[in-house]
Amino acid sequence: MHMRKTSTARLAGGAVIAATAVALALVGPGSAATAVSDDKKTPPGQQFDIQLLSFNDFHGNLEPPAGSSGRLVIDHLLAPGATRPTDVTTDTLTPAGVGGVEYLATHLAQARESNHWSLTVAAGDLIGASPLLSGAFHDEPTIEALNALKLDVSAVGNHEFDEGYVELQRMANGGCIDDGDGANNQNSCPDRKFRGADFDYLAANVVKAGTNETILPAYTIKKMKSAKIAFIGMTLKDTPDIVTASGIAGLEFKDEVATANALVPELKAKGVNAIVVLIHQGGVPGQQTWYDQNNNPYQVNPSYDAACANGAQLDPTSPIIPIAQGLDPAIDMIISGHTHQPYVCSIKDPAGQDRMVTSASSFGRLYTDTTLTYDKKADDIIRTSVKSANVLVTRDVAKDKAETELIAKYKTLVAPIASKVIGQISSDINRAANPGGETALGDLIADAQLADPSVVGPYAPPVIALMNPGGIRADLTYSASSWGEAPGAVTFEEAFTVQPFNNYLVSLDLTGAQIKQLLNQQWSGANASAKKILQVSAGFAYSYSGTTLGAVTLNGQPLADTTVYRVVTNNFLAGGGDGFPTFLQAQNVYYGGLDIDAFAAYLTAHSPYAPGALNRITLQ
Repeated sequence: MHMRKTSTARLAGGAVIAATAVALALVGPGSAATAVSDDKKTPPGQQFDIQLLSFNDFHGNLEPPAGSSGRLVIDHLLAPGATRPTDVTTDTLTPAGVGGVEYLATHLAQARESNHWSLTVAAGDLIGASPLLSGAFHDEPTIEALNALKLDVSAVGNHEFDEGYVELQRMANGGCIDDGDGANNQNSCPDRKFRGADFDYLAANVVKAGTNETILPAYTIKKMKSAKIAFIGMTLKDTPDIVTASGIAGLEFKDEVATANALVPELKAKGVNAIVVLIHQGGVPGQQTWYDQNNNPYQVNPSYDAACANGAQLDPTSPIIPIAQGLDPAIDMIISGHTHQPYVCSIKDPAGQDRMVTSASSFGRLYTDTTLTYDKKADDIIRTSVKSANVLVTRDVAKDKAETELIAKYKTLVAPIASKVIGQISSDINRAANPGGETALGDLIADAQLADPSVVGPYAPPVIALMNPGGIRADLTYSASSWGEAPGAVTFEEAFTVQPFNNYLVSLDLTGAQIKQLLNQQWSGANASAKKILQVSAGFAYSYSGTTLGAVTLNGQPLADTTVYRVVTNNFLAGGGDGFPTFLQAQNVYYGGLDIDAFAAYLTAHSPYAPGALNRITLQ
């Protein structure tokens, strides 16, 4: 029997924090939601096993993710003719695809069958950047689906803030939005009710500025007769850099290590020694050692079950490593996310002891099955007992009936929005980049933003559009036909899948010098370790070599440092997101309509659309 809490165990967001002087600056008592005990007897003996099932970065993928989004690496093969350990290998992918909430729910239920003492937890980004089936209803369907699969606890991630923190609180606590019954292709509470999450949404390091008040509970304590386990939930402290500024105005995002460590003595004072951190920050596996049939070693891309004890490793620059190294040794395990990577690794705690850190990729394609042995005399988890493994969510099991019914319900409700054909394309328009980082789909989106009349207002029309590459989430595929439309026809659902954030377009004034500064920020500052190449509109062009900016032109003329140019972008970038703080220096900021509406209108006006040459961004 799966342990569940009752509704009386819920705690609304906004609990006031008070504790020791250290905890006062971070989080504190009263910021917890505590589960009721299970009604079964405690297992005999001094020790018994507890199962944790975990996943992360679900992103509203109710239906099975398609294409590469539904695949994971399961093995490797030598390239044809390979004879030496330095030869090239190829990845073997899951042949039938993985993921889909109907299958995830079934796999989790089957995993619990032989484990009475079981909890299901998550590490954030359960909502946001979701397919239209969920996004069209403000992700209410995803919360309902997670309730149905019996999720117990989740940390918030950065995408939980996509529609602002007040909307996140509604996700946790329920209620409806008066959004005009489908205005802007969204419709809250189409059947007039939304009860919110049955699980505990945790945000220990997110407080209202100038106060010690968390926007959601900091932790939850799950009681199983004599066993008590605390879960601390956090998002990455850099969330303000990667979400729309207006949605988190008035909030502070505290350091992850300081936040969790301040809670440890508080939990111990409540008699809780077993502590698990759910954190929306993660790592990236480096190359994995793989052996061919002759036992020759090769360095290959990591597989879904990459384990640091079995030839895999985390890149030493992974953000989760210093966090794990700094978290109090009293914390028994770390369940992470954000990077969409699969791994099961041990990282040394400050006492030099191994501590398990896991991540289950993304989109519901994996879950992590962890066994922890609980010692009743010590009231704690035996650290050396913790064993974890990532498990594929295969599609060869029966679909969960409740999830199937939920999907069918929302597919009917979304059909009028999703199936509308908005334009035609003559071939695939994708995110394959030229050496400089320019993509055909980036060109299309930037051109659509430049052409959008809603951003003109009292100002001159923009002459440059800048689009962040991370906001382009899928390709436009010529052969796609989700609703029976002809090849090349683009539906609103396809367009929404490309741009699922419902960002607003913003026009603003920047000098030529500021625009060049933005271009340099693509490979410096927050982006020094991984370039973010902004996609640009027709007529604007530049070159670069390494981290040196070359010529920058507009309609063939050099950009003048002192000239003011009207630029259009989305509100995420306009708020300084993705490591582009120069946007915050802009003048005459004016908000237009939604980016998806501009994209749809441009496709309608330019059908059939054919991709052009990639000659706007040049690598010298």
